[in-house]
Amino acid sequence: MENFPKWTASDIPSQRGSSAIVTGTGGLGYETALELAKNGAEVIVAGRDKAKGAEAVKKILNSVASANIRFEELDLASLASVQAFGERMNNERQSLDLLINNAGVMTPPTRKTTKDGFELQFGTNYLGHFALTAHLMPLLRKGKNPRVVHLSSIAHRSGVIHFDDLQFEGRYKAMGAYSQSKIAMIMFALELQRRSDASGWGLLSIPVHPGISRTDLLVNGAGPNSSAGIARRLLGPILFQPAAQGALPTLFAATSPSAKGGTYYGPGGFSEIRGLPKPAKIAPQGLDNAVASQLWEVSKQLTHVDFDKIASMNS
Repeated sequence: MENFPKWTASDIPSQRGSSAIVTGTGGLGYETALELAKNGAEVIVAGRDKAKGAEAVKKILNSVASANIRFEELDLASLASVQAFGERMNNERQSLDLLINNAGVMTPPTRKTTKDGFELQFGTNYLGHFALTAHLMPLLRKGKNPRVVHLSSIAHRSGVIHFDDLQFEGRYKAMGAYSQSKIAMIMFALELQRRSDASGWGLLSIPVHPGISRTDLLVNGAGPNSSAGIARRLLGPILFQPAAQGALPTLFAATSPSAKGGTYYGPGGFSEIRGLPKPAKIAPQGLDNAVASQLWEVSKQLTHVDFDKIASMNS
């Protein structure tokens, strides 16, 4: 992709008249919400921590006085919270143009579970967003050229869908569970695009990753005194790109007329660690359509959300 054009935040087209929901209140989510608001979009920042959400909105308003932005409570580790959020949005809104499935949990050292008993990373990073997207499909289908952007990671390269132990109940491996959640996000994005094309849902579904970026995700997962946390402090300024740059693949996928559904975008530098957005490489196991279809069906059962039925309702 040598000839892929250089793209930065200054290339974001006007978002006036468009609406977006961004999950996650800090790091990449904050930077994404800031740029969308700066360019005129109506933005809802969705997260579980009201104080952090209020602080994010306040900071964005301080930076962009005219921003049309607010916080809404959403706990992706609770299917009841996801459903309640979806019901609120469907009751108060007529449409939605953009959903950014950004929020995530990374490598807690011991196995933790969501309120519904799922392994925390698989349940939050993937299943919560699967259910959220389903609940918002009626609004997205009424949106203008609607897009769903799904955050994955370079960690997906070692990811495998463990159908025999999706919740890592047998032997918990923090990075193994994280990698599974992130390859699941790519498979979800690609399967959603295939089903949209086949059923006429009218979506662009786009997976992205931020390379290695300076956010609190790593530290919040493993802890500041873990090897990951120490590495973050010592090596972060050298290896990690700023969160604002890490958000560029998301913003490209969300706003660029050139972004294509079912194409994976990430930083274009060495090993996709840093750099400006370019098409990225999906690990071979992430392109297995049969596994993606099976994951879709299993996800419907686990979340008790009939995605296809909701999405196919009259828009």
